[in-house]
Amino acid sequence: MGLLKKLFGQSEKSTPTDNQSQQALTPCKTEEELLERYGGIALDKQIDFGTVIGNNSWEVDLHKGTISFGEDLTFPMQALGTISHSSQTWLWAWANTKSGLSESIVEQSLHLKKYGVENDIDLLTSEKFDFSSEELHLIGMIASGMFNSSGYYIADYGQGAMLVTIKDSKFEGVNNESHQRILTVFPQLISLFEMNHKSAFKNYLMAKGYKLTETENSIVGTKNSESVSGQFDEYSRLTNLKG
Repeated sequence: MGLLKKLFGQSEKSTPTDNQSQQALTPCKTEEELLERYGGIALDKQIDFGTVIGNNSWEVDLHKGTISFGEDLTFPMQALGTISHSSQTWLWAWANTKSGLSESIVEQSLHLKKYGVENDIDLLTSEKFDFSSEELHLIGMIASGMFNSSGYYIADYGQGAMLVTIKDSKFEGVNNESHQRILTVFPQLISLFEMNHKSAFKNYLMAKGYKLTETENSIVGTKNSESVSGQFDEYSRLTNLKG
């Protein structure tokens, strides 16, 4: 998980967007389906996110609902939950009644809970569970993609860490739309998590605004006269990627 640690923060010291387009999609019924839908675009954005915040230390203001990375980088945030290093457990922000978090700062976590209840996804409805770094990044990617966030961050404070999402126009200025990025991001994604490669690739291209041509064993995405293609075996595993 070294790549994830580098890209997503875990160092010491946004309000949800309109979900209308998400509601139009067929609901996901498993963690894997959620990752296939949102993992590619979330990992893609995380590269730009890391470029903006750099190696700056972080500071959270829970009353204002903001996170800062130095004097000039302060952003609205959503708290998804926290992990305890000692007990190795995750606790959703919506279940953390002792923290005194305002409902506005846990709005995304509440939406995820609702989604989990409606679609019977335990990850989103269990108040707390045994923690692993993979599950932490899984939650971050799902939330970041679902709410069209600029990225997510793991704010480690020693005894534990808070997982937050951030959305701000400052990140849009560094957005790299080159289709060449797909050739590095997608292999990284499928190396980190188990998933249906073909489904994840299709959703990734759709999220980036590509027009798709799909056959039983291939997907070709075209955008601005450029194209990227993936070949898959009978088990939907990636066998070739080019662009």
